[in-house]
Amino acid sequence: MPSSPKFSYSRLSPPPTRLTTSTLLLVFSVVSFLFAVYTLISSRGCGYRCLSDLRTVWVPWDRPGVVDNSGADGGDVANGRYKVMGFVGIQTGFRSAGRRRSLRKTWMPSDRQGLLRLEESTGLAFRFIIGRTNDKSKMEELGKEVAEYDDFILLDIEEKYSKLPYKTLAFFKAAYALYDSDFYIKADDDVYLRPDRLSLLIAKERSHSQTYLGCMKKGPVFTSPKLK
Repeated sequence: MPSSPKFSYSRLSPPPTRLTTSTLLLVFSVVSFLFAVYTLISSRGCGYRCLSDLRTVWVPWDRPGVVDNSGADGGDVANGRYKVMGFVGIQTGFRSAGRRRSLRKTWMPSDRQGLLRLEESTGLAFRFIIGRTNDKSKMEELGKEVAEYDDFILLDIEEKYSKLPYKTLAFFKAAYALYDSDFYIKADDDVYLRPDRLSLLIAKERSHSQTYLGCMKKGPVFTSPKLK
C-alpha cells in the first residue's frame, strides 16, 4: 500500500497558510488601532458637530436650501444642517477688507485650525456675510480673500446699502438652511466680540424657548431711500 504523501517546508520560510493568516491578523490589528485613534481625535472637544468642515459656500437668494460648494470636502451640506449652539454672521462689504483684517488679527482666527478650535471651545460658528457686485475687479479681490481665508458665506444678492434689509433677510434664510442652531446672531464687521462671553450668555437657561436679544425696531418701516 503506497504511503501517504508527505510535505516538507524549508526551515527558512514558514508555511504559506500560516504566513497569510499572520499577515491578515497584523493588518487587521493596525487598521483597528488607526480607526480607534481617528475616533478619539474626531470626537475630542467637539460636543457640537465641528463646523470648519463647511467651507465658503454660495447661497442662491431664491433657493436658500441649495448650496454651491463645488470643490469643498466638507460633506453634503445641501441635505444636511450642521449642529451648533450659535451661528454668528458678520455682515461685511466690498469696502471693508481692512475691517476684516482687523477682526482676523484680534478675536477671529485667520487660520482654519484656529477657527476650528474657537468653534469647539465656544460652540459658536463664525462666517463673514457678503453679497455680489457687477464690478469684476471687486469680485476678483473677494475671490482671492476667499481662497486665502475660506471664512465666508456668499449671498446671491446685490451688495448695496439701499438693499441691506434684503441682505439681512437673505442671511437669516441662508443661515437657517445651513445650520441647525439654537441662536442665529447678526453682527457687523466693526464690532469686536468676546466669543467666550457670548457663548456663556446664550448658554444660560431661559424660561422661553424663543428668545430675542438685541434692539427691536418700533414704529413704521420706511423703504424710501430718501428717508432715514
